[in-house]
Amino acid sequence: MAAEKIFLIGMMGSGKTFWTKKIAKWIKSAGYDLDDLIEMTEEKTISEIFEEDGEDYFRKLEAKILRWFTEKKKYVLAAGGGTPCYHENMNWMKKEGIVIWLDESVEILVQRLALEKAHRPLIAHLSNEEIALFLQQKLVERHAYYQQANYRLTSDQISESGLKKLILKHAS
Repeated sequence: MAAEKIFLIGMMGSGKTFWTKKIAKWIKSAGYDLDDLIEMTEEKTISEIFEEDGEDYFRKLEAKILRWFTEKKKYVLAAGGGTPCYHENMNWMKKEGIVIWLDESVEILVQRLALEKAHRPLIAHLSNEEIALFLQQKLVERHAYYQQANYRLTSDQISESGLKKLILKHAS
């Protein structure tokens, strides 16, 4: 299995979008953010979609847009934090390519997210302690899905060298 199609999963703030851009450069391919594609398609923010159309609508749309990538040959995709948990998305991603779980510690996630709360509707009005509780609860809910990833990189492994080593392992 060549690393032609790479999916990054993990909690908000884990660095999926950041690493998608880096990896795309390394493997000379396109990098996409699933949430950005959803917002462009709907011409609404994720929070507006949740508020106006509901989570069920959002999750169906997310699965539909994810499946657009069936025809693409080579890419890196940052999935939304909940993407692997709905509509058999995890199974689909694993069938298409490799799935890498960026498993950052809750402490690091809180530090990062505290700086960008304004852009994160789910946590915008939460204190840092409440963000930590929110993230721990979400991790419990999502763990069974996340652990199905082909690879899990923890805080100390999420680095340029760690990711390059993993991707080289799959180079054709």
